[in-house]
Amino acid sequence: MTITLYDYTLSGSCYKVRLLLRFLGLAYERQQIDFFPGRQHKSLEFLEINPLGQLPALRDGTLMLRDAQAILCHLANTYDTSGQWLPRDERFGEVMMWVMFAGGELMNSSAARLHDALGYKLDIEAARANAHAALRVLEDHMTGREIAGRKWIVGGAPTIADIACFPYIALSGDGGIGHEDYPALRNWMRDFRRLDGFHAMPGVAEFV
Repeated sequence: MTITLYDYTLSGSCYKVRLLLRFLGLAYERQQIDFFPGRQHKSLEFLEINPLGQLPALRDGTLMLRDAQAILCHLANTYDTSGQWLPRDERFGEVMMWVMFAGGELMNSSAARLHDALGYKLDIEAARANAHAALRVLEDHMTGREIAGRKWIVGGAPTIADIACFPYIALSGDGGIGHEDYPALRNWMRDFRRLDGFHAMPGVAEFV
């Protein structure tokens, strides 16, 4: 069945879906939505696709999904025959915990980026403070993982937890949030960029 991704190139949330599609080797169609400045995601036509007026959205055959985290779970559950990206064992709950973290606390980094890059009006100091608090939680987790000889968020291989968290950490500089205080996250991002199938987006460089 045909997979269609309703996409905006500069969106970190759309990027995480594109990453998993590439890692899984899935062919798909990209329907570009003019998020800025066109605000096409708020058009009546797009609201028929996603009543919340948010990106990304994904059509897989007759199934229509919104929310990047839900889309990651669907794609991994449906198409990952290896079971790597969404483990079905004792790791499942922890993977889902970090996927929800990416769609919750880490979105403060996205908010700061929207403020600085696109001029969205919001409390930028609160957004940055909350983003740093979220980065500190993951930094402490990854520091413990490094001490234990592990380099991924859960288990011994990358999962959708890593994919879900990567974009808005890698893009956080666009919102005035640097990585200087997060050495474990810098190491993790380096390893993520080395994955077969990794591809960059504007603001996220290939590994050098």
